[in-house]
Amino acid sequence: MSDSAVSHTAKLELFEKIILPHLNAAHNLARWLTRNEHDAQDVVQEAYLRAFRFFDGFKGGDGKTWLLAVVRNTCLTWRRNEKRGMTNEPFDEMTYKSNIPAPNQEEQLVNAAKIEALRNCIETMPVDFREILVMRELEEMSYRPISEVASLPAGTVMSRLSRARKRLEECAKWKMGKAR
Repeated sequence: MSDSAVSHTAKLELFEKIILPHLNAAHNLARWLTRNEHDAQDVVQEAYLRAFRFFDGFKGGDGKTWLLAVVRNTCLTWRRNEKRGMTNEPFDEMTYKSNIPAPNQEEQLVNAAKIEALRNCIETMPVDFREILVMRELEEMSYRPISEVASLPAGTVMSRLSRARKRLEECAKWKMGKAR
């Protein structure tokens, strides 16, 4: 076996160990940024190809942060290349449901209305706020990794997160009040 084949195999093994475990986080971020399941799958596939191609540039540290930066940049490139409006394909909440026992029918209806209201609020949020909110609240990332992924100062991340939470709260109150 040649040296390049050995180094390629070693690179692949290291990539699989460090980066592959974060596939769900990559897909989650891409799904919220593209607002479309099929586009998210395409973006994640492209992001993983890019990540592998440039894996030699990974200097250690948190693989999830590094990968999500690649996913975010791939989403930004995708949006620029598409030059079209974002689709309004509904987010399939059933794909992300938990294994918690189902509540009674009335509770299910109330919970479904709340989830739908939150989903709509997040989807209509400007992408600058949405991406920070998704990374913090759904991916449970701390400020520093979000700052690295978004290429923003930590103070800007905190400010955007605060404004995103406020917008989300106001939107949810309005939507829930409207549903009554």
